[in-house]
Order: sequence, then structure tokens, then C-alpha cells
Amino acid sequence: MSGGGAMSGDGALRHGRPDGHRPGRDDDGSRERSMVPKAEFRSYYGRPVLKPPVWEWKIPAYLFTGGLSAGAALLAAGADLTERPELRRAGRVGGFAALLASMYLLVADLGRPERFHHMLRVAKPSSPMSVGTWVLVAYGPGSALAATAELLPAGARATLPGRLLGLTARPAGLSAALLAPGLASYTAALLSQTAVPAWHEAHKELPFVFTGSAAASGAGLGMLLAPVAEAGPARRLGVVGAAAEIVASRLVDRRPGLVTQAYTSGRPHRLRKASEYLTLGGALTALTLARRSRTAAAAGGLALLAGSVLQRFGTFEAGVVSTKDPAYVVRPQRERLRAREEDAGGAGPGPS
Repeated sequence: MSGGGAMSGDGALRHGRPDGHRPGRDDDGSRERSMVPKAEFRSYYGRPVLKPPVWEWKIPAYLFTGGLSAGAALLAAGADLTERPELRRAGRVGGFAALLASMYLLVADLGRPERFHHMLRVAKPSSPMSVGTWVLVAYGPGSALAATAELLPAGARATLPGRLLGLTARPAGLSAALLAPGLASYTAALLSQTAVPAWHEAHKELPFVFTGSAAASGAGLGMLLAPVAEAGPARRLGVVGAAAEIVASRLVDRRPGLVTQAYTSGRPHRLRKASEYLTLGGALTALTLARRSRTAAAAGGLALLAGSVLQRFGTFEAGVVSTKDPAYVVRPQRERLRAREEDAGGAGPGPS
């Protein structure tokens, strides 16, 4: 056929291009044909756009132990007000032990202990790190005093210092409980304020994930260490915390956009899925068998603790994964830019 295109086997009329596109039109339907290939999600020399976090396992472990301390302090305060001495003791002593572990992990990751001291030189409300440091410093004395009162030998309690310590134990424990929600959630705000895509994009849900996980882990400690007769508040807190953690975690998985894939694929997905199974199993045990069986209560408590650990490590791994693939950085930036252009009425020409 002279002067025209040739008919292909599928009936498509081709106009000079082997792919069947009309001349003068780009792949997206616009009138202007691009003179360069479409951009791929690659970076200079194949290096990531963002530098992956250099933190080691100490940081997710620090996130867990800090949340555990907060959940245990909250449970201990409730046990103190409702006259449950064994549950109170488990919460106070276990919470302070978790705090010491958390402080060790943080200082060890910083490399030099004086770096923590240097963070106390300023108080910057706009910095989650600064706010979290001061929350930790304000929370510590109350937790330490309450735990010391529980560990004081019987003979020493009759002395004047022992009686004074006993009088300050309840106010100290209550002060720790008041600061516990801040301790449990500030680490989520700290992660969300970084440039790591998976953490930054989930900034609305992460505080609820971490707070629910902290409550579940504190409840798990109470179920593990306290007798069944006193562990009623721990069982109820475990159910509430587990529900909050699972729902918020599912909301992260259902967020629109590419970044969700960092949570729903690979190693982060396996860790978080195992966390969900353990947390759900611990909550169901708290509702049923743990009400009568000491063994079942201990098993349910261990499941809640293990689920909380895996939740922190899964969230941490998702952040690391999202820094290694340039697509997690480039594509959300393009989507936000396109949305701003559309809001401003400056969207590009559509298909004719």
C-alpha cells in the first residue's frame, strides 16, 4: 500500500512505528513525544538515594525494652491502687529492670556514654529526640524509687529511711505511670521524623502500634510473674493492648502507595506476621485459659512479650528495606508533586 501504513496480523494500522503508536504522541497519551527514555528508579552508580540506618539490633531492642518498662509501670500503678501486691511488685521491679536494659542499649549504640549527657544540655520541644531524652530522665527516678521499695529487705523497712522510702513508693510509681504513655510513644515519633520512607509515611499509625505493643508487653510480664488471682488487670490490659497493636499494624499494611510494600513483603512481613500471630494468641489466652491456669497465663504472657519484640524488629527492618530501593523515595515524591500541581490547577495536558 503506497503512501500509507501496513496492516499487521492483528489489524492494527501502523504509521511508521513498529509499536503501533501514532507519531507525535508519547506513551502517556500526551501530544508531545518525549525525546529521552522514561526515567527508571535508579541512582548514581546503583547506590541508594538514602543512606540506610547504621543502627544495629540494639535499637529495636531498645524500642522494645522502653515500651515494656512503660507498660509495666502503668500496670504496677493500677495494681498498687487496687491492692494487688504481687502484681505491683512484678510491674515495678520488671519495669525498672527493663528501663536499665533500655538505657544500656541506648548508651551502647551511641558509642560513648557522654553523648547521652550532652543531649541534656538543651531542651528542644520540636525535636522528638530531645523530648524523649527528657521524658526518659523524668521517668527514671520514679521507676527506680518504686522498685527499690519493693526490693528493700524486711528488716530495713522498719528503719527511718525504710519508712520514708515506703511512703514515697506510691507517689513515685504514680509519677512513672503518668509519664509511661510518653515513654511508650516517643520512639515512634522519633522514627517518623527521619527521612526513612517506611517510618515517615506511617507517622500516623506508628504511635498507636508502639503504645499498644508496650501495653501488651507490660501485661505479658504481669501474666508471667503474678499469680492468677491478682493478674486480672494484666489480662485485661493485654487484650486492649493487643487489639490496639494489631488494628494499627493492619492500618499500616493498608496505607495507599508504594511504601506499604516495605511492610508487607520479605523479612519485615514475616517478622510482623509472626508478631501478629503471637500477640493474637496471647490475647486469646488471656481471655480464656489464663483465667484459671497458671501455666496458660505464663504461656500467654510469653506470647505477648515475644509478639512485642517481633513487632519492633519488623518495623525496624521495614525502614531499612525502604532506604535501599530508590523507588520508595522517588515515586512518593513524584506523587506528592503531581498532587500539588493538581490542587494548584497546574496539571499537565491529558490525553486528547
